[in-house]
Amino acid sequence: MRAAFGGGFGDGCVWERVGMTSHVTDGRLVPARFGFSHLAVALVLVLIAAIAAPARATQDVVHFANSIDVGKDAAVHDAVCFFCSVNVQGTVNGDVVVFFGSAHIDGQAKHDVVVFFGGARVGDEASVGKNLVNFFGGTRLGENASVGQDVVVMFGRLRAADSATFGGERVVLPGLIFFGPFLILFLVVGFIRHEARMARRRMLLGGF
Repeated sequence: MRAAFGGGFGDGCVWERVGMTSHVTDGRLVPARFGFSHLAVALVLVLIAAIAAPARATQDVVHFANSIDVGKDAAVHDAVCFFCSVNVQGTVNGDVVVFFGSAHIDGQAKHDVVVFFGGARVGDEASVGKNLVNFFGGTRLGENASVGQDVVVMFGRLRAADSATFGGERVVLPGLIFFGPFLILFLVVGFIRHEARMARRRMLLGGF
């Protein structure tokens, strides 16, 4: 896991600045600058997490359907959870990866925090050393929370306190961009079916 994430999300990458600008206003993030390089690196991170090797040391914790709790005075290396959540009050020296669950960081996560289909929260005074990435879920940063490098929220929402700090890029792709086309298709199909039924009804009534 360290080899997979240790290089950092933004190291050695050239970031394009095209599209939308972003800033935090009243604790809410206006949609960020979004370039193809952001999406490409995010997708690479997905692939890395998906093929990550099993836990390699006793300090790595991997759970399935059983949440991981790192106590205030406890420390682990990597924390990986499938269909469960990771709650950190102490220290995670490696990465936090969650599939179909949530990551709650109230202590320190010294490397990356990656969540798929769930929520991510960095509490007051808590920190993520490198990147915070969330796919299909909401992300919240509390008062004086810090993220050392990039914050990437794909198809979700980011809420950040005014005092939260970011060391790198903030990229937000709202969920509407993903679900919008399906909603439009649903409305179009519904309209066509409604008109077809009405046309048949008029034809039947006209026969009498």
